[in-house]
Amino acid sequence: MEYFDLYTSSRHPLGRRVLRGAPIPHGEYHIVVQVMTINRSGNILLTQRVPQKTSGGKWECSGGCAVSGETSRQAAVRELFEETGIRADESELLMEWTLTTDSMLRDFYVLVKDVPLSKLRLQTAEVCAAKWVSLERLYEMAHTGQTTRTVARWLDNRGDELGNIIKKIMYG
Repeated sequence: MEYFDLYTSSRHPLGRRVLRGAPIPHGEYHIVVQVMTINRSGNILLTQRVPQKTSGGKWECSGGCAVSGETSRQAAVRELFEETGIRADESELLMEWTLTTDSMLRDFYVLVKDVPLSKLRLQTAEVCAAKWVSLERLYEMAHTGQTTRTVARWLDNRGDELGNIIKKIMYG
């Protein structure tokens, strides 16, 4: 059984937790993370959700919920490793954006790492494929409904900033 720690909208711990799947009281939040891995060529790693999951078949960046006792960065490192086999240190994660939704404090991270697809170890219960795409291709995929809503929202709200990050990665 997984539990999530509960927080106020300003991230103050409430000293309580909730079982995964249980309703979260109004005005309380749990932490959810997304990690956009970008290689030095400026391409973005996407993973495809298995058909049996919510948003099955859609493409996304690695992520998930922080479990009880985890920080946001710890959850991001764990989720990335579980879903792809990519090892990262918390210090390698760049906090790109935070979004507060109805019951979630969503933290969006960028990781710069060159990893060949052949070196990935996909978590088959969650992920069925992976690929590297350009930012332009990611926009096309989001526009045509091939990505999760979370990826589309990230692009809608922070696409220009992501473009700047990618330019900096590629050109210094």
